[in-house]
Amino acid sequence: MSSLRRLSPPLHLLRAFSTVTRFGGISRAAEALHLTQSAVSKQIKELETWVGVPLFERSRKRLALTPAGERYEKAVRGVLAQLEAATLELITSDDGGGALHLSSLPTFAAKWLIPRLPQFQQLHPQITLHFVPYVHSYDFTRPELDCAILFGDGHWPGAHAHYITGNDVALIAPRTKVADWPLHTPRDVARQTLLRHVTVPEAWLRWSETHNVVGLIDPLGGPQFDQFQTMIRAVMAGMGLALVPRCLVQDEITAGLVREPLADAPLRGGYQSDVGYWFCYPEGRTQLHALQCFRQWLLQGAGQAALPADGSGAADPAAVVAPGNS
Repeated sequence: MSSLRRLSPPLHLLRAFSTVTRFGGISRAAEALHLTQSAVSKQIKELETWVGVPLFERSRKRLALTPAGERYEKAVRGVLAQLEAATLELITSDDGGGALHLSSLPTFAAKWLIPRLPQFQQLHPQITLHFVPYVHSYDFTRPELDCAILFGDGHWPGAHAHYITGNDVALIAPRTKVADWPLHTPRDVARQTLLRHVTVPEAWLRWSETHNVVGLIDPLGGPQFDQFQTMIRAVMAGMGLALVPRCLVQDEITAGLVREPLADAPLRGGYQSDVGYWFCYPEGRTQLHALQCFRQWLLQGAGQAALPADGSGAADPAAVVAPGNS
């Protein structure tokens, strides 16, 4: 066996290895692969012979990966995922279409993005969107992730970033028991419980500076949340006041589920000027036709200037911003 050939094990052996690892045994892997147990077992042994390294520790009751097997499985899993993504892209790429693997913050996806997606589907029926779990949103080295919608100041390492929305912040209060929530001036906020979001812990401090009430309120007190949707529900339940991107809470304000006191107060901010929701993707994905179409539609729909199809005008990569779930 030549050295070059030895470095490229047959795909069916890698598939068997990955499937056995994922299902934790030969029997369930054989069912998933529609093979006999003996055939799967033979393929695992053949792979170990091919690479010359034990991949499993065998006992009567179970198989366990060796340390070398654990490292190899992670690499094989990524290769198989990349191959599947490339094949799907090829299959769905007729007539200028393709597949786009997108990750988005849960609240933003539910409140802002999903209601708008039917329009995108109507404009680009040949493009298929696949949502990747948000836990992987910051790892642009993953082969199954093309782009993500993140919350922060627009600076992520190795990624282009385009602002979408989210910097317009609304102060919301419970709708029920209005008499118990007298909020006529910024100073009245000092008597209420202030809810905070982990991604923007300085929001109430900035709000107090804007409204000249520094020292009158405790900007770091009160319950802390990791999702804006949870904060909105907490306000509806009467737990306190919150500063929330207007794009996420306008429906509740309009429906009267929460109220917006001090709506006419000047300079209603709460976040620094560049914090909001950003559409991000790595340099290596810039030329994807599906990504170009989605970016163009997304930024036009958010009221931003459309970008040329070659991707010029993207923000330069910069320092990382602390992640959060928004």
